[in-house]
Amino acid sequence: MRGAPTGEALAAYLRAQATEFLRSLRQHREAGGDGGPAARARPKGTENGSQDSVDAARALRRSARRISGTLHTFRPLLDAEWSESMRPELAWLSGILAHEHAYAARLERLLQALHRLSGSAAFPPAHSARPATAAVAGRPAGGPEGAAGPVVPSPGRPERGHLTVGAAKAGALLERQLTLARTRAHSAALQALGSSRFHAVADHVAVLASEVPLTPGAAAADLRRPAAAAEERLCDAVTALPLITAGHPYNAEALVHGLSADTAPQPQDAPWHQVRLLLRLHRYAREVLHGAQGPVDVRLLNAGRALNQHRDAAEAAAAAATAARTPRIAPATAYALGVLHADQRHEVEAARFAFQQSWQKTAVGTA
Repeated sequence: MRGAPTGEALAAYLRAQATEFLRSLRQHREAGGDGGPAARARPKGTENGSQDSVDAARALRRSARRISGTLHTFRPLLDAEWSESMRPELAWLSGILAHEHAYAARLERLLQALHRLSGSAAFPPAHSARPATAAVAGRPAGGPEGAAGPVVPSPGRPERGHLTVGAAKAGALLERQLTLARTRAHSAALQALGSSRFHAVADHVAVLASEVPLTPGAAAADLRRPAAAAEERLCDAVTALPLITAGHPYNAEALVHGLSADTAPQPQDAPWHQVRLLLRLHRYAREVLHGAQGPVDVRLLNAGRALNQHRDAAEAAAAAATAARTPRIAPATAYALGVLHADQRHEVEAARFAFQQSWQKTAVGTA
């Protein structure tokens, strides 16, 4: 019978994640993702990086999150001064690396939603946002909002004609705003990866790959207690959610607040975002206890997917609302953005319903 996992398992997990961090960093530099010679050798028009650098940045962010989360959950077993100085730096790094991908995914999500809502064939798949939006507007991307040519409504759907015209201009506006945000995020990430702050983080991770600063006696300590505390925090946060209300596929009460014209972030979203973070910490703790090849809890997997959809839809709705407040846009454009905002708030409620359905199911494969 396998004994209780101890601090030795924690040290092995942290060393493995630190090694993955360093491997991803090397791949990112080799792909030119740090703005070095490999990046300068790329053809013009590929300033946002190759797919290799994108994949390496995602792996770098993933290992940084796991190290940071593990330091938080198992902090009683680690040198306090070292872990408390390390965690915020890793959170800073994973956050700044996430922004570029988030803006690109948000634009793709919104363009696909506009295509679905308007029924227009003018919206091709948004894997390449700039060409797609230029095709929508009937003009080169980056022109004035009112310069779009006429868009013919889809045959057989005359009731969507007004939305189709507005969707073309709304897509162009969203493309300009989110592409600009993505470019700025890319520049910020390059600047961060070349900073002394990042090099200090990388140096600490390099040390972690060979030496984990456990407290005296931690090597033989039972890891199940701090892992159980992380699970308890998650369960308490879920209990505080309005799961009874979220058990209805269409939550009109929440939509009334979600469709508010208030420019502040939706306060009703914050507890759900917090549960998402706590669920991630619980998953990482399970990885420490059971290893990467350990049993899969299908309930946690599906619940995590629902909460990721919740975050994506909430942020997409906020982006649509921000675009709708652009001065001097045409009424049809504002109308399309309002419909898009409402659609994404419906997606928020659908994600809450999906989470409620997943969470109420019995955990699978946790024995």
